[in-house]
Amino acid sequence: MSQEKIMSEKVKLLVSLLILQLCFAGFHIVSRVALNIGVSKIVYPVYRNIIALVLLSPFAYFMEKKERPPLTFSLLAQFFLLALVGITANQGFYILGLYYASPAFASAMQNSVPAITFIMASALRLEQVHITRIDGMAKILGTIASIGGATIITLYKGPPILNQASNSEGSHTSDESMLMSTTKVQNWTWGCIFLLGHCLSWAGWMVLQAPIVKKYPAKLSLTSFTFFFGLIQFLAIAAFAERDPKHWQIKSEEEIFTILYAGVVSSGIVISLQTWCIQKGGPVFVASFQPVQTVLVAGMAFVILGDQLYSGGVIGAVLIMVGLYLVLWGKTAETRYQSKDTEETLTKHLLQGNSKDKECSDRIDIP
Repeated sequence: MSQEKIMSEKVKLLVSLLILQLCFAGFHIVSRVALNIGVSKIVYPVYRNIIALVLLSPFAYFMEKKERPPLTFSLLAQFFLLALVGITANQGFYILGLYYASPAFASAMQNSVPAITFIMASALRLEQVHITRIDGMAKILGTIASIGGATIITLYKGPPILNQASNSEGSHTSDESMLMSTTKVQNWTWGCIFLLGHCLSWAGWMVLQAPIVKKYPAKLSLTSFTFFFGLIQFLAIAAFAERDPKHWQIKSEEEIFTILYAGVVSSGIVISLQTWCIQKGGPVFVASFQPVQTVLVAGMAFVILGDQLYSGGVIGAVLIMVGLYLVLWGKTAETRYQSKDTEETLTKHLLQGNSKDKECSDRIDIP
C-alpha cells in the first residue's frame, strides 16, 4: 500500500507540473491574443495586477497574522525595489518583447533565467562556484550555452522551418518586400532585446528576494506588497503614457477573458500550484519541466496564431534548454557534494569524540 501511495503522489506531482506548464503556455498565447485585439500594453498589466492583488491579499492577511514581522521604512523601500524589478520591469519588458517577437521565443528565452540567476548570485557571492569540481564546470558550461542560445535567438532569425505565408505576398514589389523584411528583422531584434531585459529582471527579482525573505518570512504578504507597489508603479507610468480613457474600457468578451486569465490563472492559480509542486518535488525538479512549456507554446502558437518557426530560434532554444539542464544538474550534484561533506564531517567529529571518551576511560581504569 505504501508503494502504491508513493506512486499515486508521483503521478499527482507529474500531472500538476504538466497543468502548471500548460497554464504558463496559455498565458503566452492569451497575452499575444490580447495584444492582437488591441488591449493596451500598459492597461493589460495594470488590470492583471489588480486582480492578482485582490485574490492574494485576503489569504496573506488571514493566514500570516502570526508570521508577519513589524513593517519598517527600510522593509517598505525593499518591497518597492523588489516590485520595480520583479513586477514593473519584468512584466513591462515581457509585454514589449511579446509585442515584437512571438510567444514561442518568449518562452524559449525564459529558459535562460536559471543561468542568468546563477551569474547574478555568483557575482554577489550568494552562490558558490567550484571550478575544479564537475558540478561547478556543469553550471559554467550551462550558463555559457544558455547565453549563447539567447544571443543566437536575438541576432540570427534564420529561414522559416514551416512557411505559412500567403500567396498575396507575391503581389508586393521587390522594394516593398525588402522594406517589409528589414522592418520585421528590426522588430524581431527589438523583441528579443526586450525579452532579454525581461529575463534579467526576473533573475534579478529572484536574487533580490532571497535576502528580503530572511528578514520578512511571510511569503504571501511579501508577494502582496510586491503586487501593490508594482501596481502603483504601473499606474504612475500610465498617468504619462496612457491618458486616453478609451484604452481603459473593456469592449469585448475576448478582452475580459484575456485579462481574467492573466490575473486569475497566471497570477492566482499558478502561484498556489507552483508552491505546492515545489513543496512536493523541490525547486530543481519543478524548474526542469520549463522546456515542456516551450514545446507547448510553440505548438499552440503555430496552430492558434499561425506563427512561423525559424531555424535560428530553434537552434537558440535547443542551446538554452541544454544549458538549463546543465545548470540544474550542476546544482543537484553540488547538493550531493554538500550532503557528503556534512556526513563526513559529522562522522569525523563522532570518531574524535569516541576516541576522546576512550582515552578518558583508559585513564580512569589505570590503578
